[in-house]
Amino acid sequence: MDHVTDILKQWGAERPDLDVAPMGVIGRLKRLHDHLTRGLDKVYAAHGLNAASFDVLATLRRSGAPFSLSPTALMDRTMVTSGTMTNRVDRLEQAGLVKRRRNPEDGRGMVVALTDAGFARIDRAINDHVANQHRLIETLSPSERQALDRLLGDWLASFERQTG
Repeated sequence: MDHVTDILKQWGAERPDLDVAPMGVIGRLKRLHDHLTRGLDKVYAAHGLNAASFDVLATLRRSGAPFSLSPTALMDRTMVTSGTMTNRVDRLEQAGLVKRRRNPEDGRGMVVALTDAGFARIDRAINDHVANQHRLIETLSPSERQALDRLLGDWLASFERQTG
């Protein structure tokens, strides 16, 4: 039994007229999110990163050679605002993990690119990150993982269709 079960029982006793089943799903997702975030943050910190810096470096790394994106593409792929992205890139540039350079395709704009140090850092971090993700879901059987992934994907897609 988990903590959310206790909460649902309390609401059931106090307000039996309410169907609090969605509270169980959302409460469990929230508590799982918190546990998962703590687990992920440990790996980021071990590589001198946080979730935000990992996100930028990983986005550049998975974009493929030459491991650079325009600030707009980087914002779109990380789903953050312009101001937030500027702050993230500034910090990563100060740390020597990314650099801004002229866009080789048009010469007018800029791209954000991984430095050699940034490439090496994210490659080491992603290895540990993936191993950590496996550890975080190891209590689920392969079929449970597959079913959960499908259900969450369907649920997320329904929200994303509504919000564009």
